[in-house]
Amino acid sequence: MSLTFRRGLTTMASLKKATKVVCIGRNYADHITELNSAKPKQPFFFLKPPSSIILPGEGPVIRPRGVDLHYEVELALILGKRVRDHDASDLKGALDAIESYALSIDMTARNVQNEAKKKGLPWDIAKGFDTFLPMSKLIEKSRIQDPHNIELYLKVNDEVRQNDSTNLMLFQIPRILSDISKVMTLEAGDIVLTGTPKGVGPVVPGDVMRAGIRVDGTEIEEAKIEITVEESTRSYEYAET
Repeated sequence: MSLTFRRGLTTMASLKKATKVVCIGRNYADHITELNSAKPKQPFFFLKPPSSIILPGEGPVIRPRGVDLHYEVELALILGKRVRDHDASDLKGALDAIESYALSIDMTARNVQNEAKKKGLPWDIAKGFDTFLPMSKLIEKSRIQDPHNIELYLKVNDEVRQNDSTNLMLFQIPRILSDISKVMTLEAGDIVLTGTPKGVGPVVPGDVMRAGIRVDGTEIEEAKIEITVEESTRSYEYAET
């Protein structure tokens, strides 16, 4: 494994300068079931553009016209080192490669994604709209001693929709970084989303999403996300491909 040292340089503003955002799909069994998807034999991943990131206080999530908009809460890894050909058995090396954590909401145009799945098309449109990646403030590594044992939750209008532990991940962080970095080099500052638990569902304009992380029952303040949904006034409108 190749690891190049870099620490403490990531800021909130620099998140949008990540070379890529890599997202792990189908990493929680109950989420696979709720979407009637097949369980993967190995981690699979897709990309979201850094332009989809929306930072705290930057405004609402925008629902494009004609889109069935869904939320997916996820733990995000912010890398502090270049990672290439990581050994899946190396837990310490994987955690050392992480500079900080964040909470994220992988917003998804579900009807667009379903059409893409059916026709064998890429997911880029379904995942890539502006504002489709709300992120929390950065979370220092010391606040999360074991990223495989924290609680993620998401509420819509104060109703709990997602609430599960990361100990339910099918593929843990060393395997995730291994499979990604065998294909593409991960650079310092890159962002990796680790998958979403069950409970994904729709939001509409006027809804308010609130999400967070609990460690041993204690809320991490920096992880809190509160963001509203508004309808787009831009020219895009979903039409079947």
